Amino acid sequence: MHAALPNTDPLHESLHSVFGLREFRPHQREVIEDLIAGRDVFVLMPTGGGKSLCYQLPALHRPGVGIVVSPLISLMKDQVDSLAATGVRAACYNSSLDAATARRVLARLHAGDLDLLYVAPERLMSPEFLERLAGIEVALIAVDEAHCVSQWGHDFRPEYAALGELRQQLPGVPLIALTATADPQTRQDIMRVLKLADASVHVTSFDRPNIRYGVRPKQRPLEQLLRFLASQGRESGIVYALSRRRVEEIATALASRGLRAAAYHAGLPAAERDAVQEQFLRDELQIVVATVAFGMGIDKPNVRFVVHHDMPRHIEGYYQETGRAGRDGLPAEALLLFGTQDVVIARQLLEENANPEQRRIEAHKLQAMVGFAESLTCRRQVLLGYFGEALAEPCGNCDVCLDPPERMDATEAARKALSCIYRVGQRFGMKYVVDVLRGADNERIRQLGHQRLSTWGIGKDLGEAEWMSILRQLIHRGYLVQDIANYSVLRLTEAARPLLRGEMQLELARPPRREKATKAGSATGRSALALSAADLPLFEALRSLRRELAAQQGVPPYVVFGDVTLVEMSQARPRDEDELLCITGVGQVKLERYGAAFLEVLRAHRAS
Repeated sequence: MHAALPNTDPLHESLHSVFGLREFRPHQREVIEDLIAGRDVFVLMPTGGGKSLCYQLPALHRPGVGIVVSPLISLMKDQVDSLAATGVRAACYNSSLDAATARRVLARLHAGDLDLLYVAPERLMSPEFLERLAGIEVALIAVDEAHCVSQWGHDFRPEYAALGELRQQLPGVPLIALTATADPQTRQDIMRVLKLADASVHVTSFDRPNIRYGVRPKQRPLEQLLRFLASQGRESGIVYALSRRRVEEIATALASRGLRAAAYHAGLPAAERDAVQEQFLRDELQIVVATVAFGMGIDKPNVRFVVHHDMPRHIEGYYQETGRAGRDGLPAEALLLFGTQDVVIARQLLEENANPEQRRIEAHKLQAMVGFAESLTCRRQVLLGYFGEALAEPCGNCDVCLDPPERMDATEAARKALSCIYRVGQRFGMKYVVDVLRGADNERIRQLGHQRLSTWGIGKDLGEAEWMSILRQLIHRGYLVQDIANYSVLRLTEAARPLLRGEMQLELARPPRREKATKAGSATGRSALALSAADLPLFEALRSLRRELAAQQGVPPYVVFGDVTLVEMSQARPRDEDELLCITGVGQVKLERYGAAFLEVLRAHRAS
């Protein structure tokens, strides 16, 4: 049982009484203090890391209304519902509102009756709305999903690029840009477009340690998917597929086997899409099978797994989509079914882009995604490395760490590869380096005179796939860098020097000559929630009450309380309001709203 909360400063008081939280997560307090002090802020924080609090709490501590730019109507609605449950005065202003509702929202805005207003970017940047804002006090501007401003970002939106004009329109108003997925190039672009040259920058770890990453060779995908879903019990999850047709086929196959599954894609009527999303949020659907159109607006904390039936086209998309699992911090799984045909299709789609510069960027991002899928080293190290973050030790919680591949002495092969990269001037990508190593006799090599190099043909003993695997591992291990912004050329790092000089030995994973099935190793229902057999009946009773209360109020269950709160209640078993107030997620407003009902279930359980 937690000790009672001591007297705290105003920020901690709001954190606990409004949001029901006891401690700030890493970087949150620093971001909040910067924003309250009126400084511009750039925040890079993983999904589930607590980005929303970074602007929600400051809006309560600065005069005026906080304006939040959000790309999706569903995301706005989720946030407003959750804030209303805590007593925060929030509303959204977007194209989904009828005229009467829109007028009421604007009246509240001008009356000073709002703490936070969520606005779509095109609405915000309209001359009429900017004129309105000039006549009221604005506490701050928050640009959520800020990677949408950048052409380097995986989800570029032209209407977001216009947000840089806000600096002239609302001088003196602090701006906070937040994203969970931005590689170094995208980061720089966001800062440039939004004119954040003097911003305070807060970059937290990309690591989501509660997510177990796994990749399996795609062989019989439906059978593989069904086996995986069987291991997940009744938990909620998302299955992503690239095409609408495949989404429909998978959803039909799952539903025909008795699973509560439905399809979601842009081709469905808006009312049907909204219904699927609402049913998923309310735990009436267990599984949503979707294209990437689904999820960006989802703030459902208890998604326990994400499956990619098809490979995403870039690591940013993969990271963002897998990041929809385990937002409550409890264990979750991310499974990718990977086949060579996925790569062929992705390359075909890429060629349809008429913009050559955008096509080049996407080609390099695809290459990095394939590298992740084919990696024989710790998945988490590869994933974090892409975003410029180093993980010192293998994670112990991915398929490669849990079922390691066979090792080999790769000292000689690595020296050959590094020497070849050096000899060609560190100006070429992987495919060209492999061609030189294997002694390819083609026009480009002859034009450049590289058939005369000492490293030409010194790697004929290995096949192309094996050399590609070795080069990827050298990148993942830090001996090489791949400059994605510059045609993915390979360059040596300082770590490569002792290897080239013969001063060290190197072991790498042996490249597989054929696909190898991997172990399932799935966390299932009860263990995923870290509940003992003794606590499970109480947890189910609390979950049942939560479902009833949510249905009565017309909100998703997690708006009442998240799974983390119910797990803690099941384990701590509070006896009165003071003890209940010490549970994570229970603030003063929720205590008054729901406390008596939950204490009654806890009392009944003790009596039984």
